[in-house]
Amino acid sequence: MLLYQVVKSVATPLAHAMCRPHISGAAHVPRRGGAILAANHLSVIDSFLLPALLPRHVTFTAKNEYFSGNPLSQFFMRLGGSLPIDRDSAHAAQAMLDAAADLLERGELFGIHPEGTRSPDGRLYRGKIGVAWLALKTGAPVLPVALSGTEKVLPLGAKVPRPARVGITIGKPMTFDGDHASARDRRRVTDEIMAAIQELSGQEYVPAYAASVKASGGMT
Repeated sequence: MLLYQVVKSVATPLAHAMCRPHISGAAHVPRRGGAILAANHLSVIDSFLLPALLPRHVTFTAKNEYFSGNPLSQFFMRLGGSLPIDRDSAHAAQAMLDAAADLLERGELFGIHPEGTRSPDGRLYRGKIGVAWLALKTGAPVLPVALSGTEKVLPLGAKVPRPARVGITIGKPMTFDGDHASARDRRRVTDEIMAAIQELSGQEYVPAYAASVKASGGMT
């Protein structure tokens, strides 16, 4: 925790200087107890901002490549205290969810991008069901989060960040009933979370996975 606070003392002024953030809905974040922050995903810096700007410790997921890729990505991930995930391994993905569940049950905040990867074109894509598994398994409330402008700070493929105004809108906590082992319940809850994010962000919604669109070559 001491290391996190030391890192945060660097990350917070850096985030303010680089992003000039406007945050609304911060009062919805509980002062104590576990909660899930479910955010849209526009840039590699998304997983860095909420840990840097919120007073409570937030652990985010981030794909393994961010920890072994270019130095800038590694820097952001280390500052944000992110939890790495191997998206190509079902076993590794479940291990990450189990670790996240442990964090939530210990009363911590956990952040996740349900889209699973950055939007290729600024639109909001279909959410993966891990966020619902966590919510139903732990009973933790889900706070929908809409980020805007982060793709201007660090566009896809960019090596150096540039100053830009960033918006962060945090919605009211959502709680759900259902069985975490039920595929139908997980899909229903995930779709409700994505609808809440879309309402906050105003993004056009695409009923397809962003990763599939990228793999098909339909977007760059």
